[in-house]
Amino acid sequence: MANIMIVDDSRTSRKILREILENAGHNIVAECVNGEEGYLQYKELRPDLVTMDITMPKLDGLEALQLIRKLDGDAKVVMITAAGQREKMVRAIKCGAAEFISKPYESQEVQNIIEKVLES
Repeated sequence: MANIMIVDDSRTSRKILREILENAGHNIVAECVNGEEGYLQYKELRPDLVTMDITMPKLDGLEALQLIRKLDGDAKVVMITAAGQREKMVRAIKCGAAEFISKPYESQEVQNIIEKVLES
């Protein structure tokens, strides 16, 4: 399966996402707590896919998405959104986000979106 990096400042969100993705057969190559760490780890690891929370300290998900896409125009980044982040979702699409996953996580929805993005 795919090598995936999780970027989210919430330990609980990372844990839930890790369980869903590992149960689907994916390999989690890194967990990062902010966008800056996510960008630096992306440069080093070049995972097949990144899940990126939008709202984080240091460097938010949108800024990290832009840096990653500038570094690698083919990067597959799936944004993680909470309710009420419609404006940020629109900006993320313009910046090259592949897809969105909403919190709270629905295991089957997460798996379907990840598979769809990996196949594209």
